[in-house]
Amino acid sequence: MSRIRKKADKKEGSEELICSVKETFLLYKRAILLWRQRAGAMFLFAGLHALVKAVNPYCALYFTARLLNEIAGLKRREELWKWTLVILTVTVLLSLLQAVLFRAKTAYESVQWNYTAAIYASKILNLDFCTLDDPGTGELLSRIRQTEDWAGHGLVKVYRHFERLLENFFQILGAVALSVPLFLAKVPQSAGEWTVLNRPVCIVVLFFCMLGAGLGNSALDKKVFSYVNRIAEEEKFGNRFLGWILDFGSNRKRAADIRLYEQEKAGIACFQSCHMFDTMSPQAALFKGWGGLLRALSALFPGLFAGIVYFYVCLKAWAGAFGIGMVTQYIGAVTALSGGILGMLTVLMEIRANAFYLRELFLFLDIPNDMYQGSLTVEKRSDKKYEMEFRDVSFRYPGSEAYVLRHVCVKFRVGQRLAVVGRNGSGKTTFIKLLCRLYDPTEGEILLNGINIRKYNYREYLSVFSVVFQDFQLLSLSLGQNIAAAESYDGERVRECLDRVGLTEMLRGLPRGLDTALGKDYEEGGIAVSGGQGQKIAIARSLYRDTAFMILDEPTAALDPVAEYEIYSRFHEIAGERTTIYISHRLSSCRFCDEILVFREGSIVQRGSHEELLAEKQGEYAELWNAQAQYYVR
Repeated sequence: MSRIRKKADKKEGSEELICSVKETFLLYKRAILLWRQRAGAMFLFAGLHALVKAVNPYCALYFTARLLNEIAGLKRREELWKWTLVILTVTVLLSLLQAVLFRAKTAYESVQWNYTAAIYASKILNLDFCTLDDPGTGELLSRIRQTEDWAGHGLVKVYRHFERLLENFFQILGAVALSVPLFLAKVPQSAGEWTVLNRPVCIVVLFFCMLGAGLGNSALDKKVFSYVNRIAEEEKFGNRFLGWILDFGSNRKRAADIRLYEQEKAGIACFQSCHMFDTMSPQAALFKGWGGLLRALSALFPGLFAGIVYFYVCLKAWAGAFGIGMVTQYIGAVTALSGGILGMLTVLMEIRANAFYLRELFLFLDIPNDMYQGSLTVEKRSDKKYEMEFRDVSFRYPGSEAYVLRHVCVKFRVGQRLAVVGRNGSGKTTFIKLLCRLYDPTEGEILLNGINIRKYNYREYLSVFSVVFQDFQLLSLSLGQNIAAAESYDGERVRECLDRVGLTEMLRGLPRGLDTALGKDYEEGGIAVSGGQGQKIAIARSLYRDTAFMILDEPTAALDPVAEYEIYSRFHEIAGERTTIYISHRLSSCRFCDEILVFREGSIVQRGSHEELLAEKQGEYAELWNAQAQYYVR
């Protein structure tokens, strides 16, 4: 099992469904600092908007109470006009300010998913390839993204919680400011036995009622969150399944198969058999049962407390402690205070639940790069006279006991054309990964000009190679940018590389020449290239890099026989003085090479020229050659 998978399993085996307060605080502190680096202004505008949003209703409440007092009392015209104008002015100004701040924070919120994508991309692009290639890393990242897609948990929720915490905090402050006079106002002695409302015990009882409502609501919500977390894996699977269903019908590459084999029937049947998003889903079952009951019970607490507040305020007003206008202020303020406290407790509970998912996020972001980076400078030779040697190299993938390569010893001659052949799983691709130092050998060493490649600066060492992988990728950028693998490029050099791979005619027919986009993802004037053209473009990209070693993994797999012959017949011209390594299942390509390495079960079992190996009638190469040749000869 891989290192990342083991770490994740260890976490999963020991973790609670709700994080501790200390762990939650540390996770959120780190998450907010991470957000601050990317989008500090978003938090600033969210805070200012929360402040104005909380103040706005309290200002209206405060001034409305004064207006009602005047209406119920002296009814002075000038005072009525004054309070009316004040209410209108303050409400309009605060609403305008709130709208401006809302627009500002919304502008940042609209790209917050881009920020999170950038965080993941930055980590992925800086991971050692061997770590990124580890299945455990992919599983961990997949779980994080599934969680985000399922319920928005993770980094984005941190911002939402920050905003709601501030809103509730300012709501509590405003409510306290407007509620204080309620408890200071005294029932007059003339009210007789109702002066009991002046006693501190009434305030204490009211406080404990509010606290009890908050804690009861929070405890029930905590229980609900724990139930939701328990079904998270089922729900995330359902989300993944739904994504597959949606892609099933919209993926253009599947269109022909779907129609020829009527696969839509199977797809529809699968969709109908999935109950993850209907009334039979685990989440629906939860809220039809205990989850729904607990949510209903938690909603009782705010209602009970509101009733107690109404009763207390009305009693004091009836007893003569204050005028009828103040009833509006005090009921609104104490109710808002209760709502703010309940809201605060709910958010804090959600924060603890979300910390459960932040754990995995930071497990991913904390994956270390263990590959030694080296410090020696790679010698820059204009004649490209480099020599590569595998010295008794063996390799097994991390977490596996099976060796993929065993005791490989080989040295490349300068300018050599080397073919690497063998059956599937014989170790060819792993051999190339080690050569490019995407992995380090488990045993033995690889030498460049007599020096262990681990001692060279990692980035400089990679610059020695240009590789055309079998699953090469072209970006939705211009043709010139694809060839140069950069934003800017040397036009003449790009044209020369295209000419060397036989794409000059294609270039002449492009509407914008080298500035023509490949694909229509971002530009309507983009073009779709064929598989063969794409493969030639990938080869041209490797030529543009002008490196000492050129590695081609099935370089002509997408080409027709004529185009393939054209490429191979010109390969000496195309590759120039580079040391060129071919991985190919088409053994006809080996005839153009100086030497052939034949792999079987992780070892080099034969080595020589095409003619030499073919002469070994019982050898692996002859067997592979004859297996292919029988389809071309009578």
